[in-house]
Amino acid sequence: MITAKINTLKAHLALNVKDVWQSLEFYKKMLGIEPSKVRPGYAKFDVQNPPLNLTLNQTVFEGSGALSHLGIQVSSTEDVLAMREKWNEQGLFTRDEMDTSCCYAVQDKTWVNDPDGNEWEVFVVKEDNLPESTGNADAASCCVPAPVGIGSSTPPAACN
Repeated sequence: MITAKINTLKAHLALNVKDVWQSLEFYKKMLGIEPSKVRPGYAKFDVQNPPLNLTLNQTVFEGSGALSHLGIQVSSTEDVLAMREKWNEQGLFTRDEMDTSCCYAVQDKTWVNDPDGNEWEVFVVKEDNLPESTGNADAASCCVPAPVGIGSSTPPAACN
């Protein structure tokens, strides 16, 4: 058995999008960087922090895909609030969930969604590995706000 060390550079995430140009504008604002490559029906972002190779691939599809949501874990509530402010300054609408029970943990988070309805969260775990007996039937599943379009002021779904 070979036990060579693998030097991982970064995670890669390829998203199917309906309109690469519309998604390109959203991700430029969300990530705060320009794409490293743009071709017809394709764009790539080489994100340094957190290390991520994000590609957008234009394709035809109905509704939203099987993807639940995407997230970036940060180290503090202050970081969550700073990201929220950064996104708001870019004209992106955010939705907050503070002190929410999710995935057997207490978290603070803020959300945005891209033009195709993909939900992104920035979150901090404040208390982890909560017992099943918290009285919260949804504690195992991460609470995803009801999808809303960019610019919508629809409130997030309740998360108890």
